[in-house]
Amino acid sequence: MAAVGAHRPGPLKQQNKAHKGGKHSGSSQRRAGGRVPVKAQPRRRLRDLSRVDRRHQALQLRRQRKEAVLAEKRSLGSRDGPPHLVAVVLLHSGAAAHDSLRLLQSQDGAVVRAAPGGAGGFALLCPRLKQRWRFVTAQAGDLHTVLDLAKVADSLLFLLDPADGWDGAGEHCLSCLFAQGLPSYALAVPGGPDLPPKKWIDARKKLTKAIEKRFPEAKLFPLHTEQDCSLLLRHLSTQKQRPLCFRARRAHLLAYAAEFVPGQDSHLVGTLKVSGFVRRQPLGVNSLVHIVGHGDFQVSQVDAPPDPLSLNPRVVKAQKRSQDMEDDSVNGTDEMEEDIKVLMKADPSKQESLQSEVVPDPMEGEQTWPTEEELQEAEDSLKASRRVVKVPKGTSKYQAAWIVDDGEEGSEKDDDEDDGIDDDLMEEAVSQDGESSEEEPGEEESETMTVSECLRDDQYDEKMEEDEQMLERYKQERMDEMFPDEVDTPRDVPARVRFQKYRGLKSFRTSPWDPKENLPRDYARIFQFQDFSRTRKHLFRQIEKEETEGASMSVLNFLVRRHPSNTEPVRAKEELIFHCGFRRFRASPLFSQHTSADKHKLERFLRPDAALVVTVYAPITFPPASVLLFKQRSNGMHDLIATGSLLSVDPDRIVIKRLVLSGHPFKIFTRTAVVRYMFFNRDDVMWFKPVELRTKWGRRGHIKEPLGTHGHMKCHFDGQLKSQDTVLLNLYKRVFPKWTYDPHVPEPVPWVRSESVLPEQEVEME
Repeated sequence: MAAVGAHRPGPLKQQNKAHKGGKHSGSSQRRAGGRVPVKAQPRRRLRDLSRVDRRHQALQLRRQRKEAVLAEKRSLGSRDGPPHLVAVVLLHSGAAAHDSLRLLQSQDGAVVRAAPGGAGGFALLCPRLKQRWRFVTAQAGDLHTVLDLAKVADSLLFLLDPADGWDGAGEHCLSCLFAQGLPSYALAVPGGPDLPPKKWIDARKKLTKAIEKRFPEAKLFPLHTEQDCSLLLRHLSTQKQRPLCFRARRAHLLAYAAEFVPGQDSHLVGTLKVSGFVRRQPLGVNSLVHIVGHGDFQVSQVDAPPDPLSLNPRVVKAQKRSQDMEDDSVNGTDEMEEDIKVLMKADPSKQESLQSEVVPDPMEGEQTWPTEEELQEAEDSLKASRRVVKVPKGTSKYQAAWIVDDGEEGSEKDDDEDDGIDDDLMEEAVSQDGESSEEEPGEEESETMTVSECLRDDQYDEKMEEDEQMLERYKQERMDEMFPDEVDTPRDVPARVRFQKYRGLKSFRTSPWDPKENLPRDYARIFQFQDFSRTRKHLFRQIEKEETEGASMSVLNFLVRRHPSNTEPVRAKEELIFHCGFRRFRASPLFSQHTSADKHKLERFLRPDAALVVTVYAPITFPPASVLLFKQRSNGMHDLIATGSLLSVDPDRIVIKRLVLSGHPFKIFTRTAVVRYMFFNRDDVMWFKPVELRTKWGRRGHIKEPLGTHGHMKCHFDGQLKSQDTVLLNLYKRVFPKWTYDPHVPEPVPWVRSESVLPEQEVEME
């Protein structure tokens, strides 16, 4: 047999082309020589890690976060950290606060030190537990003190009444604390075992049911013996700390001692020396500090005095005595320099300025001068519309030209200054009905009054004026709900003059509006950000080095909801009291809708059923930060009206005020109709002819031509109208808040305590 050899390909073997990998991702990476874009590097690095490595990396991150939390927990109240600050809040007038604090001070082996200078509170040093606390007492009626202490306190200690729990003032205090942000807390009941055993068991059950809604999974601690106090202190030192975002990124200090040194020139100007423990972030010497209720100030230097609340004061004294024995030539000045060490001194070149506003340059605006023809035309128009009106004393000619009728109330001067007459439109509609009953100014000065013989009746009648004002506000709020933004066209002033600052929009959502157009002069005094989010992230990265929030002013927008306890109407531009983060100030805000569009409609009242945005001039604050809105009564008490948080710092947020002029169909045809009562002269119809019309039943149209000289007009619609339909014309104008910022807030009158809220809760449960 012949041997079979291996097969070899012949010359006609098919040769396939090699693959061209010039544009392949692998070849491009080889040509790049290992260089990759910065954005793609983290993803590529994550892909390069194996599954086990990714799991180990996640475990390390969790371990680091856990260690950071434990380190913070161990340092709180220890020898190397600040004392555990506990704010004692009385939620009932019958709570035995004095006896509870005396029990806390009688701990075995504890050292009690009172605050210097007669300040309230005391410090408790427990070497056995290696913990130290500082207790500060705040009455529930003093709302500002309670809120300010809750902003800086590590824990809150609520003292309840064993029989009633908390009263009306305590309920109001809890509502404000929950809205602001509640830190770690503990509930204590002093004097409980003094009751008979059966009554104490029943009272404890009632308290447990009452606190289930407010404090779920909370534990009640009786305060009757020293052992009860020891358990409470252990709970305070070992419980988990609840972080508050607005204070976690800011340095804050509760003064332990304060001294004012007057200057040489004046006793009112000097240096304030404040000593205490700086918490959270380090305090920069070149940054501004804010003293609640007083304003912003510069820091000259930061010292490090001896710890006044040391856990082992004998060691400190022994060290000092040994140093004195080694060097007998040390005088008093050198001893002070040894005891107080200067850490930092302010650098004038790097120190932040106290200037909170931009000084506007009047030469930066447009310098357009009217021509002689324009001046003559304006003079002719003024002569044509000149009339005799009754105005309040001190009214300028410009303001008098905008007065609609003689029956308008004096409260209209609180509205837009740039509008001149933009009076409250609901007030205008109501006042027209009662203009015949208004008296002349001269008659008001010379009117006679009948004095009541009963002094009690006279004092009772003094409150009737407030009741009438409140009734008027309820009417205005009701009218605004029934006929939103609708106004009556004035008959003595041309509509084209009365509404000359308003414009029509094809679509409120899509029509453009330049945010830099016709800005008020107050906008030249504020600071604006090119990219607020980027600036905020950059500052939070640098927050450990310096506190650069400063006191610069801008336009702040808060997202708030009306508090359920408030039932009285709150109008826009009323003076309100703000608690924003660590700041407290007064201002007159605007209300607007919270939408995702670029334009936001103005709201004249604080709505109870929706979240609104509150716009106001205020110092720049970076979110997150909680906000509480209060309204001061005539008797000095502060009512909580809304709660929320800081939304943004944006001067370009466009708030649009809408006016709605209404007319009624007089004659109806297929797609046309004759409309009357919207205007009262032919020129106004021609002036507003380009503006689109709409009806309450969804029809859209436009003005075709005027009919006659009394404001009748022929209109064309996209369908036939109904006889009961109403024709509407929308006009828009941008509004701005008033510059009414005031950092000085008057102290409120303490809340009048009412009966306990606990029996009402028990009735609801049963």
